[in-house]
Amino acid sequence: MTQRPARDRMVYSAAQLLRTQGLSGTGLREVVAHAEAPRGSLQHYFPGGKEQLFSEAVDWAGRYAARRVTRALDSLADPRPSALFAAIIEQWRREFLEIGYDGGCPLVATVTDTAAASEPLRERANDAFAQWRRPIVSALEQMGVSAPRAASLAVLMISTLEGAVVLARAQRDISPLDTVVVELGPLLDAAVEKRRRR
Repeated sequence: MTQRPARDRMVYSAAQLLRTQGLSGTGLREVVAHAEAPRGSLQHYFPGGKEQLFSEAVDWAGRYAARRVTRALDSLADPRPSALFAAIIEQWRREFLEIGYDGGCPLVATVTDTAAASEPLRERANDAFAQWRRPIVSALEQMGVSAPRAASLAVLMISTLEGAVVLARAQRDISPLDTVVVELGPLLDAAVEKRRRR
């Protein structure tokens, strides 16, 4: 990580610490230490303090989630809505099995901590979720789902994923992730318009 510029390392570290500690549980000194950044760099790069730093971390998280959707789509041998959802879920399954259950979604952590306290951070999280939804909507449309339905299903997919992640972390077990893939898959595939299935 020390290969990246200090500013980028701090944004990345803030996003990673959000995943495990939430916004209220993460201090600025902790971010600097995690990023292995010079002590004075925080004020230099983030004159707006904690809100600026974590706003940029939330933006980073939205871009990262969107890239993960693109990677999941690119990995599909048979592009179907259910396969896309399963591939997105698989990324979380692997992480939990290989690393453990400590890390959740930084966007959920931000909204949980700040929805009532910081309107700018809530707005940034909302924008990040929208950025995450866009490639899902686009992928579903390419698979033959109508535009309005694709937008609705993208919300359903993200909401279901986030709920399953929370349950998996609480249970320390990946079974909620497996359950949502099985249960939601047929509904997602049924949204493909008949003319596109042939």
